[in-house]
Amino acid sequence: MINGISPFPEGWYFVASHKHLLKEKLIRKTWMGEEIVVWCDDKGRVCVADAFCPHLGADLGPESGGMVRDGCLVCPFHGFEFEVTGRCSATPYAPPPKTARLKVYETRDINGIIFAWWGLDGRPPQWYLPESIESEGRWSELAFKTIRFPGHPQETTENSVDLAHLRYVHGYDNVYRFEPLAVDGAYLRSSFDFIRAQNVAGVKIHFDVTAKAQIYGFGYSNVKIHEKSIDMHINFYVLATPVDGKHIDLVLASQVQQMRKPKRAIVGLRFLPQNIRTGLMNRFILLMQEKDVRDDVYIWRNKRYIPQPRLCKSDGEIGKFRRYCKQFYS
Repeated sequence: MINGISPFPEGWYFVASHKHLLKEKLIRKTWMGEEIVVWCDDKGRVCVADAFCPHLGADLGPESGGMVRDGCLVCPFHGFEFEVTGRCSATPYAPPPKTARLKVYETRDINGIIFAWWGLDGRPPQWYLPESIESEGRWSELAFKTIRFPGHPQETTENSVDLAHLRYVHGYDNVYRFEPLAVDGAYLRSSFDFIRAQNVAGVKIHFDVTAKAQIYGFGYSNVKIHEKSIDMHINFYVLATPVDGKHIDLVLASQVQQMRKPKRAIVGLRFLPQNIRTGLMNRFILLMQEKDVRDDVYIWRNKRYIPQPRLCKSDGEIGKFRRYCKQFYS
């Protein structure tokens, strides 16, 4: 328990990017208090499974000698081979035992981001993430940044409805909600506008921003951002994942839509080729978002969860958000 609430709420949580998985072939990590391995077969099907062989308990991670061969995970101890379904399909010396199966987690790939379901007492998914939606135009590749700190995913997700902190912590101006907070089961939508001042190449620029956050539980937050003065569109993910019961990994991922004719000149980038300009803009956006998150981390890592907060009128929908949260613990 962390501050009186479970460190592992039910939901879909980030595991890896598909691009990183293809590069590494086999990934081992601590996730939701469990030791897991991740790989994909020759058909691109992803498996997230327990990191220990059900035969005699060998560690299946690459640091311990585990490997992927012909799409199967091979145990370094006795050569047992496991398919992405978790089934043992072969051993070097005898028929594979039918009872030798890996514990596997149901997965989803959204825009090249791999999620797995963590259910209370091991129960199956109670709801699903949205299907990938093709966006108009061309977009940069997703850029990722991971920040680990002591915290809880409910606390980080609560920022999406706490508009007052945007003014006080981040210095945003004219922050206001342009449509009511919407809750439908595990889905929550929070939409608001704000103005942000930022120094770019020594020039102070004001960004006029609309943000629409689509949240599914505590592990998936997708924010569609439209910067209106430039007419720049950003697809931004905030993915909070419990690690070991104390720490969380907060994964930030962003991509920017290519612009042929920005509404105003982009300082220092106007003469660059479009694809290079888009990539540099995406890195800049990710740095801006990382700075905001690190300002929040300073608060999150030192705060205490108050189950019955004494709210004021400017606290908006924090009470409604807390009621939304209860479904992920019961």
